[in-house]
Amino acid sequence: MSTHPQYISYIDRTREYYAALGYPKPYVWSHYEDVPFAPLLKPLSESRVGLVTTASPLRRAEDKRPKTVWSGETATPPEALYTDDLAWDRDNTHTQDVESFLPIRHLQRFVDETRVGSLAPRFHGVPTDYSQRRTIERDAPQLLDRCREDGVDVALLVPL
Repeated sequence: MSTHPQYISYIDRTREYYAALGYPKPYVWSHYEDVPFAPLLKPLSESRVGLVTTASPLRRAEDKRPKTVWSGETATPPEALYTDDLAWDRDNTHTQDVESFLPIRHLQRFVDETRVGSLAPRFHGVPTDYSQRRTIERDAPQLLDRCREDGVDVALLVPL
């Protein structure tokens, strides 16, 4: 019988990580009494789906990650996105399959099969700067505005 835990507590690990970095206060997880989600108002087969990712556009090494919400065209999905500065399990996976975190082609098949009404004309990327305040005050409203401009009924959030 193994003495190792059967799971890894992401919350405990994150608190320990931030403490080890010398932050004076423990990491505080977002918590909402009123969850900002709602039931679908119509069937998925009649809904327009929008995609949101945490990856970034490809860039040169000296360029910085976008600090605000950015968008791309779903009609011409990117062959690659920049992921090297994000945290992911590099020992057991890779990010060469863009469809694994930006499934545009897969969703388009669902549209063709009438499982989804339509795909929004744009997908959106959000910055990952770990600031709850900036996410709530700046990024979320920008993302909501763009989704509304695209007539999105449901947003699929696909973090890397």
